[in-house]
Amino acid sequence: MSEETIHKQDLAVALKYDGVNAPRITAKGEKEIARQILEIADQENIPLKHDPELVAILSQIPTGDEIPENLYRAVAEVIAFAFFIAGKTPPGWQSPDMNEEV
Repeated sequence: MSEETIHKQDLAVALKYDGVNAPRITAKGEKEIARQILEIADQENIPLKHDPELVAILSQIPTGDEIPENLYRAVAEVIAFAFFIAGKTPPGWQSPDMNEEV
């Protein structure tokens, strides 16, 4: 399971991904609430990704809802970033053998 927080200067969105279902919006807010979301993420060592365009789009999705399919790729990049920063790999992922010829 992973959580990521995507933020804009005065806007923040938190996502939760369980590895099975589509990621969900778990929190979002502007100004003071955004600052609180970012503070909690920092305290919990949750990776932050700065992407103003994506956060603006995600902030329009109701809290608790899964992200729509048309945002899967953009959010997958955020999740991959969070896994990389945390030194983790997604469930079932196997590193490609770089010595193997194709």
